[in-house]
Amino acid sequence: ANFCAVLDIAGFEIFDYNGFEQISINFVNEKLQQFFNHHMFVVEQETYVGEGIDWQMVDFGLDLQACIVMFEKPMGIWAILEEESLFPKATDKSFEEKLKASLGKLPIFLKPQSKTDKHAHFALNHYAGIVSYNVTGWLEKNKDPVNDTVVEVMKATSSNTLLVHLWRDHPGQPTTTPKEEGKKKKKGSGGKTVSSVYLISLNELMTTLHSCEPHFVRCLVPNTHKKPGDVEPPLIMHQLTCNGVLEGIRICMRGFPNRVGYNDFKSRYWILGEKEIKSSKENKTAVYAMMDKIQFSRDIYRLGHTMVFFRAGAMAKLEEIRDEIVLRLTRMLQGEVLKYIRRPDF
Repeated sequence: ANFCAVLDIAGFEIFDYNGFEQISINFVNEKLQQFFNHHMFVVEQETYVGEGIDWQMVDFGLDLQACIVMFEKPMGIWAILEEESLFPKATDKSFEEKLKASLGKLPIFLKPQSKTDKHAHFALNHYAGIVSYNVTGWLEKNKDPVNDTVVEVMKATSSNTLLVHLWRDHPGQPTTTPKEEGKKKKKGSGGKTVSSVYLISLNELMTTLHSCEPHFVRCLVPNTHKKPGDVEPPLIMHQLTCNGVLEGIRICMRGFPNRVGYNDFKSRYWILGEKEIKSSKENKTAVYAMMDKIQFSRDIYRLGHTMVFFRAGAMAKLEEIRDEIVLRLTRMLQGEVLKYIRRPDF
């Protein structure tokens, strides 16, 4: 089916106190940043290879893989949280100890470094920075028990349509329970936790994103006091780091973000070397001849089968050279027109 959807997500969060909510949001951002890197740069590199450009494939998604694996592996953060949530005698302390025992040797699992939360239990080295987390209350939040009878009452008796809609997928309190089903339910007891529902939802989201053609919009808050025209540079830089823009720029600088087809290139830049452009019907030969004439370094551009690729800033340099010629010719034309107008006066 064809559809257009908008995914609005909170950015990476580094607060004075970081708990269960922050690590959940930050993990989503890790996954989305990896998807962004893969989509923007793996697909980009495939274009380079398809165009015949000499390029060594680099997996930019691996930059975030270590942190994501730490969350998702069998004895990772989510698995340990789920396991501890099912133990009646488990405590925040036992959860913390199990995390440190299983993950403490990983280079991205660090000692707490928070200056604002002296009781933080551990820190993680995310792509956007190091975040110290406090595990207090995580097990209780993850269980988030909602009594089936209460849900059934809300679904059956509430006149609020929205409330009924919100609980539509919850089975509620069954009116009759066959013995066979009862035994099966008892064997798989424990129920759903917040993290398990959250991970299912996240996996569905990633599956949807991988089947779509995404476009990315990064939003920035200029200041914290909602004053028009006022910009706080430290706040802007913090957001650029947290939403992956700086990481994207770093990767872009290693590739060829700008490109133009040969026909469009010739029609726009023939003015830089008309003789050279017409010297050969072979696109690469003609473009190389023109670029060499204006001493345009071959290190900052590549010629593909159908397009000319430029490194960041290279196309702007080419535009400057073109603008100088156009400006000179425009002034010559203006001079000739002015001479023609003023000739009767002399």
